[in-house]
Amino acid sequence: MTADSFVLLSDPRIDAIEAGDSGEPLVDLRTVSGLRLDRRYADEAGAFGHLREGVVSRLLDAQAALPGGLRFLITEGYRPLDRQQSLFDGYLGELRARYPEWPEDRVYVEATKYVSPVHVAPHSTGGAVDLTLCTSDGVELDMGTPVDATPVESANACFTAAGNIGEPARRNRRAMSAALTSAGLVNYPTEWWHWSYGERYWAHVTGNSRARYAPVRLNPAKHADGRTRPAADPAIAAEVRRP
Repeated sequence: MTADSFVLLSDPRIDAIEAGDSGEPLVDLRTVSGLRLDRRYADEAGAFGHLREGVVSRLLDAQAALPGGLRFLITEGYRPLDRQQSLFDGYLGELRARYPEWPEDRVYVEATKYVSPVHVAPHSTGGAVDLTLCTSDGVELDMGTPVDATPVESANACFTAAGNIGEPARRNRRAMSAALTSAGLVNYPTEWWHWSYGERYWAHVTGNSRARYAPVRLNPAKHADGRTRPAADPAIAAEVRRP
């Protein structure tokens, strides 16, 4: 499967989906004993360790469907808009420097194979999660590439259906995909580790005209159970820079 057959986050069909919001709370994964949270992308506010309540529930269901002895290792959930913008701008700059002969529209599309444009960013809704598989002792499995390998550096081996990885990695990706799909999450096909529910890409894949989750701010005030009501206010729309 080639990238030409994928619907990317740069596709106008994704932007056209209405970003409604259910008001569902964000959950601090540090309060969820059944899920393992890695700290490689930890931030001072702990934003990386938050996900919408419905996503957490589905992850627990998916984990229960994994082959015996395997667990998810979550590397990142919610991502604030300013961090998303910084990541996208940084990767655009990297591609421009590496491929000066590429026209700007190609640079933009190629960048969206790895980092979402801010105005449709799944992570900033709390509906997207980056994760891999590990043993019950936390030892990561062979998935063919590291989490967050770029298409350029991995020769597209980061694509979920990539053929240029070993059989153990293909088997592990199939197991992870089967479990997550059974729980209602969808994959971004250029990133084997990226799965989502309720945001615009999920709405496109599942045929919904309206997303369940819109970009939100992380409200630092939490209840004792780790739930917090996200601040979904009109000012966020003004902060999002479309290309």
